[in-house]
Amino acid sequence: MSFETTMTSDVVGLTKIAPVSRRGFMSATAAVAAGYTLAAGPVRAEAIATDTNGLQVGDARIKVGSEQMPAYFARPAGNTKAPVIIVAMEIFGLHEYIKDVTRRLAKLGAFAVAPDYYFRKGTDLTKISEIKDLLSVVNAKPDAELLSDLDATAAWAGSQGGDATRLGIIGFCRGGRTVWEYAAHSGTLKAGVAFYGTLVDPANPLWPKSPMQLAPEMKAPVLGLYGGADTGIPVAQVEQMKAALAENKKTAEFKIYPEAPHGFHADYRGSYRKDAAEDAWKQAEAWFKKYGVLS
Repeated sequence: MSFETTMTSDVVGLTKIAPVSRRGFMSATAAVAAGYTLAAGPVRAEAIATDTNGLQVGDARIKVGSEQMPAYFARPAGNTKAPVIIVAMEIFGLHEYIKDVTRRLAKLGAFAVAPDYYFRKGTDLTKISEIKDLLSVVNAKPDAELLSDLDATAAWAGSQGGDATRLGIIGFCRGGRTVWEYAAHSGTLKAGVAFYGTLVDPANPLWPKSPMQLAPEMKAPVLGLYGGADTGIPVAQVEQMKAALAENKKTAEFKIYPEAPHGFHADYRGSYRKDAAEDAWKQAEAWFKKYGVLS
């Protein structure tokens, strides 16, 4: 198996969860119509839907080099100096769950932006139904390019009236890994929140250092939210990361939800665990407030 289709630990965690029955799930047609991804499996009929009342939302194009990167944004209407929070998506692309999270952050007062940094392959990830086909795209993304795309996203939000001096990042699954990577890269990031982000990478020449290897280089405080029942990211690995950060005197906190599987915040999937997801969201909000991202 080539590194392009290697099952990273985040993918192992999400592929081993299957809803017990189809009851309570949308038909594939309804899920696609609602804007959800195909590859993540059945979509819960009770997926959270956040309205746009009091918000300005829309699609944008962010200049990266000579190209235009698609993005989705949400911000409080009329608020020109809202803090900027980048939303780093899972491997499934810029689909409805990620857009909804963006709106939830805007309701908290943020100018939230979800960039579609896999756009260069010319493939809409939300329309891919097989995980292996997704992996050939997302595993081929060089970290250097990813970090540059995130810098461009922060700069774009600042140019649109957001307050980029109060910059945060939140990410889920592969996006959780992105949070750790960006916290080691950006000198302007105030805080990050990583939901079940991979900590150790398989060998990939495009990913020079895994989050664990970057522990000594962390520049911003990160909150790690993990599931004790995650089959891809063992609790022992989370403890190892915690120890590496402490040893390097880096600011980080972890909360492990003992019964929660990988993807416990993904309210559109069978992996969703309401209690853990709601508590984790409160922890994330408090973290962003503590480090001056949110007011």
